Amino acid sequence: MTPQDTSTSIRTKRLPLTKTIFLVLAIAAGLVFILQRPPQGLSPEGSRCIGVAIICFSLWVLQSIPLAATSLLAVILLPTFNVLGRAEVFSYFGNSAVFFLIGVFILAAAIIRTGLSKRLAFLFISRFGKTPRGLLFGVVVTASLFALFMPAHAVAAMMFPVVLEIATALHLERGRSPLGKSLFLGLAWGAVVGSIGTYLGGARVPLAVEFLRKSYDRTVSFETWALAATPAAIILTFIVFFIVSRFFPSERRDVSGAKAFLQAELQRLGRLSLGELKTALITGAAIILWITAGHRIGLAVVSIAAAIAVFIFRIAHWPEVNEYINWGVIVMYGGAIALGKALYETKAVEWLVNLFLGSDKISTWPLILLLSGLALFITEAISNAAAVVILVPLSFGFVAHTGLSPELMTMIVTIPTGLAFCLPVGTPPNAIAYSAGYFHVKDSLTVGLLLKIIAWAVFLLSVRFYWPLLGMGM
Repeated sequence: MTPQDTSTSIRTKRLPLTKTIFLVLAIAAGLVFILQRPPQGLSPEGSRCIGVAIICFSLWVLQSIPLAATSLLAVILLPTFNVLGRAEVFSYFGNSAVFFLIGVFILAAAIIRTGLSKRLAFLFISRFGKTPRGLLFGVVVTASLFALFMPAHAVAAMMFPVVLEIATALHLERGRSPLGKSLFLGLAWGAVVGSIGTYLGGARVPLAVEFLRKSYDRTVSFETWALAATPAAIILTFIVFFIVSRFFPSERRDVSGAKAFLQAELQRLGRLSLGELKTALITGAAIILWITAGHRIGLAVVSIAAAIAVFIFRIAHWPEVNEYINWGVIVMYGGAIALGKALYETKAVEWLVNLFLGSDKISTWPLILLLSGLALFITEAISNAAAVVILVPLSFGFVAHTGLSPELMTMIVTIPTGLAFCLPVGTPPNAIAYSAGYFHVKDSLTVGLLLKIIAWAVFLLSVRFYWPLLGMGM
């Protein structure tokens, strides 16, 4: 299985009747804004922009066509209805977030292709694999740790065969074994919580920060994001282990079969290869530069330099890494960022906020609860990147009403969009783990809902008490 974002795949099933009706109504509403005279207080460009946004947002939510195709539709509609110029729209495909992600995908591909990721996974899990709880702890911590430094979907795809082999070695029954359920849920949810910690865990963070840069010419540095989000990711990693182990206590006391399998695989891998060593050095150098110099020379520059080094040192060839680059996400970025920029420039978002809330100032904490809660739950139904596309531009409309900085708004919305626990469609790690057949949707839904509420509380406590210590006061 290649680590492609399942949310961008082409869907061949017909939409249910209710979704079809919703889509038709949304398109009709969008055309009203595009073709009719603008409402009072809204410019013609802003009215047409809202119309295009309604059409695109409905397609992103329903996923009736791939997310990337919807972004290409936005690229067509924005200049066609004179919201943005053609040259400006197409220029967004060259934004820094796109190149940052391309470099990260190539680096992740090198880590997987050389076998470095498998070696590290076997090594980490085997350290704790003496008991069932230790084995689960090893899976959760390994997935979470890896997701701090590479995309979560790549982590899940990389560790999936390892966990599957462990389950096979222990003769765990699919769909019935509590230990089997805990291992695969631990794999998925470990990757999910780890991915919120840094820029590298998924596409949503670079996308959100690019919205911020295009709208305000401001940014959140790699180290600032990591300092703000990594402690919550670490806390949630231990909470995931505790909850999963409590709800799915192992039916097995003896896991020596798994321990023997891990030790045998480590012996089979042999000594660290030259390719693994070169990959480790390049990855380490890239992370150090992202933290220490990313704000000065640019995160994308470091990312692309690391990707070029993969080819210069002949660690991998292009056909080998190409299958790991999620081109659907890359294509999605251009149209999504163009639409977010248009909503900001035409003041369409401000008009919408004023329409529903008036010009009064809004209390800070009710708004934080509203935006973070909306982000937390909408990401269960749609791609987290699509949730960012919808909610981050919307959140910017509240900046003038609250006094909160756009940087805080970006983080308050984006971090919760990564916390999808309940449904396989919510995020690729959930879908990949679910495909093994060891747990049912009702397992992830009931326990995942509890975990989601706890994760929300941890996030809000971080915002209230920890972020001010970093100079990120309300």
